[in-house]
Amino acid sequence: MARTTPHERPIYWRIAKELLGELRDGTIPPGERLPGERQLAEHFGVSRVTVRQALEVLRRDGLVATDRRGTHAALPGAPAGALSFLVFPVGARASDDPTAVDRAALGWEPPPPEHAEALGLAPHRPTLVHRYESTGTDGRGLRTAVTSFSPVALAEVPELARYRDRAGTTGSPRLRRVYDWMRRAGLTLHQRDSLALGDGGRSLRVTRRVHDQYARPLEITDLVTDVRQEELVYAFTLPAADGPYAVRDTARRVRSAAL
Repeated sequence: MARTTPHERPIYWRIAKELLGELRDGTIPPGERLPGERQLAEHFGVSRVTVRQALEVLRRDGLVATDRRGTHAALPGAPAGALSFLVFPVGARASDDPTAVDRAALGWEPPPPEHAEALGLAPHRPTLVHRYESTGTDGRGLRTAVTSFSPVALAEVPELARYRDRAGTTGSPRLRRVYDWMRRAGLTLHQRDSLALGDGGRSLRVTRRVHDQYARPLEITDLVTDVRQEELVYAFTLPAADGPYAVRDTARRVRSAAL
């Protein structure tokens, strides 16, 4: 049984509150399955028992629902499929890819020098830095991405700003909806991706820069992927000619053989 003082709630109440915050800010979209208890325990830095108790609190209030397929967010809102066409970070594997072994970490630290220059940061000034690494279950197909966020992004996007306090904590931060958060904050996203070969044509480097409608930088990401072992699917969206809100999706497959 969780220990408490007369003026404290059990720790699982705090975890339930934090998880509810992620449900409300769209980190876990309505109707989407929550990560497993082990992943949530790592994310919040608590035991699986505490996570189980926190989920039961939310379940009693009708905020999550559990069936044969797992536990799902039950808050009203946009359907899970209504996501931004941009994937964070660039090169991230699909969340339901059973072959992927993903790791992510957040730090409050000085970014790489080229990131600091792109974001207009003074040398050695810290900011929120996200690191992503993914491999197949056989250890092949390594992808690594480093993202640095600008002071503008942290000031304008409340969901992102809250992660500053979590930087350096245990667990795997889930920022895959960061572009949706930016759009919800009223920012129009302009993306520029550049691709370059490295390591004698055996790796591909993708640098993504995102700025808003005022040309203020929001983030920069560097992805390096081993193109000898796999293909990188690079998807983008263009406005349709018949209206500003209609879109057409196009996908390019970058294969090492084609390079």
